[in-house]
Amino acid sequence: MTVSNAQNTQAERLITSTGFADHETPLVRNCWYVAARSSEVTREVISRRLLGVDVAMYRTLDGRPVAVRNRCPHRSFPLAKGKLEGDILVCGYHGMQFDPSGRCVNMPSMPLTPSNANVRGYPMVEKGPLIWIWMGDKDLADESRVPDTHWLDGGEFKSVTGYYHMKSDYVAMHENLLDQTHFPFLHPGTVGTPEYARSKLKVREEGDQVVIDRELKNSAPPGIYGIPAGIMEKKVDRLSEARFISPAMHVAFAKIIDHEPAEGAPERYRFNITHLITPETNHSIHYWWFNSRDFKHDDAEADEFLKSASEQAYLEDVEALEWILEVVTSDTEPQTDLNFAPDKPGLFMRRTLHNLAVEESNASYHDESVHCG
Repeated sequence: MTVSNAQNTQAERLITSTGFADHETPLVRNCWYVAARSSEVTREVISRRLLGVDVAMYRTLDGRPVAVRNRCPHRSFPLAKGKLEGDILVCGYHGMQFDPSGRCVNMPSMPLTPSNANVRGYPMVEKGPLIWIWMGDKDLADESRVPDTHWLDGGEFKSVTGYYHMKSDYVAMHENLLDQTHFPFLHPGTVGTPEYARSKLKVREEGDQVVIDRELKNSAPPGIYGIPAGIMEKKVDRLSEARFISPAMHVAFAKIIDHEPAEGAPERYRFNITHLITPETNHSIHYWWFNSRDFKHDDAEADEFLKSASEQAYLEDVEALEWILEVVTSDTEPQTDLNFAPDKPGLFMRRTLHNLAVEESNASYHDESVHCG
């Protein structure tokens, strides 16, 4: 036997492509992605499409989150439409029973349980308010590689948060987050200032991560920072680091320094912005965001403003990226988009995603050749 023509074509396309990921590049699977908020997964079985696969999720009696493929191996009935009996997931069509690992432990219509009637289980890790899932090679599912989000656990930071389902691709979403020159134009009322767009940035790569450092001194703060801090009338120093962590996560750390604080007010304000991106398909994504601050933890007005301002900015991103994908996928005349110096961070990210996809494709091709040869 040989590897299928489809697999050959996919591998060849990656190897002979431009070297940068786009909306058609195969999704990177060997990565920890957010599957759900912790509060979403309960004793009631739910389903969600992640990286093109329907997944059923629930908690065991002792509270452990479980994820299995949402498709019975007998007649493809969605297991999330079944029921839980203790820790056993029972298919609603023929009553086949599966333990949390996905192993079939009973088939009522058969005297012996078939050993091959199993569903795929997926490793999960719960950290703080999030449940992470590994959709790739189980042997590579190292829990130490789950991204650090300790600021979401409470204590030092107070967070507001939201979720969007987007008709966009995760490559474009990550590029949008690394493209800070659009801030004053797409987000003029919240995030962007003209001075920020013109300020110098430093970009570097740390392994598979892409990092942007930007410094803007003696300038007015944007509303999303200045209003809750009560410093809109001041000139401040603004230091920021934006970081593409992985295919699943982008973070931005912002520090605002007020050199002449009012009596009793802090000199420094810290904001951590967390973007969590899980592809549903190549052309749709699950997007969770958190805006975390280290001041005014008990201020309901600050919560309300930051949530409203964040929603305004992120909805502007959602709308723009959905428009872009619509143009890219429906316009019949091809176009190669131009790149300029400020696009460097996004190009680094796209190259990283491309290389990770090539690496996975080559590994899959090799494994299948060995298995079939």
